[in-house]
Amino acid sequence: KLQFIKYFRIETFTSVSDLNSLKITEQKNQVTRSEQSNDYRVVVFGAGGVGKSSLVLRFIKGTFRESYIPTIEDTYRQVISCNKNICTLQITDTTGSHQFPAMQRLSITKGHAFILVYSVCSKQSLEELKPIWTLIKELKGEDIPNIPVMLVGNKCDETAELREVTEIEGKAQATTWNISFMETSAKTNHNVTELFQELLNMEKTRTVSLQLDTKKQKKQKKEKKAKENSNGAIPENGEGGATSNSGGAKEKCLLM
Repeated sequence: KLQFIKYFRIETFTSVSDLNSLKITEQKNQVTRSEQSNDYRVVVFGAGGVGKSSLVLRFIKGTFRESYIPTIEDTYRQVISCNKNICTLQITDTTGSHQFPAMQRLSITKGHAFILVYSVCSKQSLEELKPIWTLIKELKGEDIPNIPVMLVGNKCDETAELREVTEIEGKAQATTWNISFMETSAKTNHNVTELFQELLNMEKTRTVSLQLDTKKQKKQKKEKKAKENSNGAIPENGEGGATSNSGGAKEKCLLM
């Protein structure tokens, strides 16, 4: 169950000189350690120009920009629910450059889930993800089977003539790495919401939901259910109002 409350940018590095602020940021992180322990951090990796920022902005703000603006690192936060407690979804849009390996390692170390983006119009951009995936496996070690990772072929709206990586080739690479796969288009908003939704559904260690189940929402649900029962209507799930999953399986995250 996914719903976004608000977002704000908390870190932006647009030049090498801005990296001096990294120490200050880390000091602030230590001060707010208890708060950040509740963060759920998603890190987006990929070569420059593949559309990482466009995917994040389309997902967070519902907008798309045609111009390409290189990013060193942008981080966005959003209020979500983890195990029915309020916490924060933190999406880090990383640099497409290889000039900042320390920042890359730090992002991986802190990350809970990863999106590896390439452009279907650039086979080279898929190749550039291989060392990143190797580094993720190295730093996460034995935890890697439990970590949500999605390989994403962006710009799938482009014509067949411009394609350099077919969907079959993308799926094959994801299968080799034993991770999930999806093609998206930030421009047309194809599969963008589904990408983040599926990524959170893959989380195994806790139930992550982007919708806060507030008292008002609970009341509305209760009133709706009572109305359905009084009218003899069949609930949307078609199962007589039963919403629990069989076998104790974790509830899926859905967008409302």
